[in-house]
Amino acid sequence: MGMGRTGEENVPLTPEDIIPLPGGADLMLLPDRLAVGQTAEGEALPIEGLAVAAILPAGYTRLFLPAYVREEKAERLPLYGYTAVVVCRDKLCCAAVYTDENDKWDPVHYNTRELAKLVKRTKKELKGNRIVEQVGGCSLNWHCCTAQNLFYRRWECGIPTSPACNANCIGCISLQPAECCPSPQERIHFRPTPEEIAEVGIYHLSVAPDAIISFGQGCEGEPSLAADRIAEGIKRIRAKTKRGQINMNSNAGWTEGIKTIVDAGLDTIRVSIISARDESYDAYYRASYHLADVRASIRYALDHGVYVSLNLLYFPGFNDREEELAAWQAFFRELPVQMIQVRNLNIDPDAFLAVMPKAKGKAVGTKRFLKVLSDEFPQLVIGSFSHYVSH
Repeated sequence: MGMGRTGEENVPLTPEDIIPLPGGADLMLLPDRLAVGQTAEGEALPIEGLAVAAILPAGYTRLFLPAYVREEKAERLPLYGYTAVVVCRDKLCCAAVYTDENDKWDPVHYNTRELAKLVKRTKKELKGNRIVEQVGGCSLNWHCCTAQNLFYRRWECGIPTSPACNANCIGCISLQPAECCPSPQERIHFRPTPEEIAEVGIYHLSVAPDAIISFGQGCEGEPSLAADRIAEGIKRIRAKTKRGQINMNSNAGWTEGIKTIVDAGLDTIRVSIISARDESYDAYYRASYHLADVRASIRYALDHGVYVSLNLLYFPGFNDREEELAAWQAFFRELPVQMIQVRNLNIDPDAFLAVMPKAKGKAVGTKRFLKVLSDEFPQLVIGSFSHYVSH
């Protein structure tokens, strides 16, 4: 019988836990990790061959991690969202659920043959703008979809602004210590001016359908640390065009910076968060601020008409623990945010659990976790993507 993993426990999968492997998913071998299966008698045993994981396309939330036995010599895995894979009736299946339908993020729309030509065109039109140079590299070298949208002139495009950060997340995708694992992106190394920010923002918002510009990308640190420059950029943008949506992806830890940007005219904010419990939050973010500061930032944004989403970094067997779920219920009673974007946490499962607090209660399961929140907070949109919000 096929098995998956929740937290530190390998468990048998049921037919309700799996779906056919979606198009756009990748398969990955897990070095020095033996696959695990269950006998008819219910005994879990390693089987011959390495464990295999699926890396899901956007819009899918994993229910279980891959089940494996880790050998002592095993090195830390790269930063991907590893999902359990099984063969069912001669077809590859994975332990996941479809969380959000959004054709805009279908891989078929990205990395097209004309992309390099489009990057060259925009570089010519916005000559000398360092943001364009940065996201051009992100598009062609790192295949970042949000970066590419600037050159395709559509939807959500990223405007990176901050090389600095006030957190030291263990799963940071833009900066990792050399002894850890390579980051999948290269962080911005300069500080764009308000003029550069405004030039890109006006360019995109003026022409793109369902146009969104977003500060706080995978290739930067915390955008609120560039609050003065972003705020001035927003004011310049809004002096030229009222079209589209101005968004920021943030850890929301520096409340004064958040206030400055909100007051300048921010429309939406997506707050990266892993837990509503202080102990768990601090263990992951290792930041110069605390969860109370994040709450204060969210409160200010809500009070000033900003649409607030949470970028919930999700790990089966952690977020759905009883104590974590109870903390989230209390959180949403206090702060009625409009949306949760459930994102598979990209990290080595063993490395993550080694630094996080030990479980106090049982894991209720991902589906149950999401249903409890949906039932109690019917206004809460549960998805995977930033949605275009009309103001």
